[in-house]
Amino acid sequence: MTEKDINIEDEETLNETPVEETDKEAEVSENSEKSEDSENSEEQDPLEKAQAEIAELKNQLLYKVAEFENYRKRTLKERAELILNGGEKFITSILPVLDDMERAIENGAKTDDPEVLREGMTLIHQKFMKTLESQGVSKIDTENADFDTDLHEAVAMVPGMGDDKKGKVIDCLQQGYKLNDKVIRHAKVAVGQ
Repeated sequence: MTEKDINIEDEETLNETPVEETDKEAEVSENSEKSEDSENSEEQDPLEKAQAEIAELKNQLLYKVAEFENYRKRTLKERAELILNGGEKFITSILPVLDDMERAIENGAKTDDPEVLREGMTLIHQKFMKTLESQGVSKIDTENADFDTDLHEAVAMVPGMGDDKKGKVIDCLQQGYKLNDKVIRHAKVAVGQ
C-alpha cells in the first residue's frame, strides 16, 4: 500500500466513523434536551395555570363570602327595623280614633244626657272597626256557626239543646279576631251538646 492509499483509507474511516457518529450524537442529545425542555415547560404550564385558576377562584369565593355577609347584616338590620317600626302604619291609622275618644271624654263632662254619650261611643266604635278592617283585622263569625277548633275556643258545653244545636256555637263570650286570615285571638264560645 502506498501513502496515498493509506491517506484515502484514513480519510474515509475518519469521515465515516467519528464525524457521522458525532453529528448523530449531537442531534440526539439536542432532541432529547428539547423534548425534556418541552416536557418540563408543558408540566409547568398546566401547574401554573391550575395555580392561577385556584387563586382566581379563591378571590371570587372571598368576594362572594363578603357579599353574602353584607347581605346577611343588611337583612338583619332591616328585620330589626321592621320589628321596631312595623306597627307604625297601624298606630298612625288608629290615632284619629284616639282623638275622637279624647273629644268624647271632654264633651261627656259637659252633658248629662246619656243618649248623647251612647251615640258618641257608637260612632267611635264604628270608626275604630272600619280602621281595623282597613288594616286587615276582621271578626270571627260565631252566630249560628259550627264549632271549629281553628277559630273557636270552647269554654262551656251546654247540654240539652237538641240535635240541631249539637256541635254548634250557642253563645259568644269573647269575640275572636283574624288578621289577614290568621287567627290572632280565638273566639271564646259556649257549644251545644
